[in-house]
Amino acid sequence: MKKIGIMQPYFFPYIGYFSLIKATDEFILFDTVQFIRHGWIERNRVLKYPDSWLYVKVPLAPHDREITIMDIKVDNSQPWQDKMFAQLQPYKKSAPYYHQVVALVKTVFEKDYDDIVSLNQACLKAVCLYLGIERELPIFSKMGLEIEAAHEPDEWALNICKAIEGVDEYWNPPGGMEFFNRAKYANAGITLQFQKPNLHAYDQRRQPFEPGLSIIDVMMFNDVETINTMLDDYELL
Repeated sequence: MKKIGIMQPYFFPYIGYFSLIKATDEFILFDTVQFIRHGWIERNRVLKYPDSWLYVKVPLAPHDREITIMDIKVDNSQPWQDKMFAQLQPYKKSAPYYHQVVALVKTVFEKDYDDIVSLNQACLKAVCLYLGIERELPIFSKMGLEIEAAHEPDEWALNICKAIEGVDEYWNPPGGMEFFNRAKYANAGITLQFQKPNLHAYDQRRQPFEPGLSIIDVMMFNDVETINTMLDDYELL
């Protein structure tokens, strides 16, 4: 049995993204679709003290409106890494794993990245390594797969699964349930699963709890064992 997950490459995404990575045998970063502004490709959310949140962002080079994710370039003329570390600095007063997490981020940022996909892949792999999750996280545009043309939104994943030997399950977040055709997947011998993570509050050393933040926030306040317990807490719809 081989379970596949496919998602766009997000920047230090929330814990549910990593729950899907851990639950599947292979997780592919899908980068050949159109880039949508103000999503999670180049930004995410962390705590803003004392009682709110803010975005940590990667500046992007000017680009056409119809550009694909794989062609998005990072604007490295700006000191965005320094700004991000400054935004994380307030965690130092209350987060027990501040130094470990900042060290992780610094390790990623030691290298220069020309494009957003390579940067996000590095971020995702660094977090997985920290959490003890062994995944390659291949980038779809670099895999050399020949797939059938997709005529409906749910056929991208289906056709990728059909092009990879041994795949018999495709796992997706529950947000896509409304446009996936289960029969279409069943006819191809692939079981379609929708994974809903059970998200719980954790101690952010302040009130109220701010849900849905970047995995950075989760790692700031929880040890690796606790985070893995969170990742394993999900249900299939």
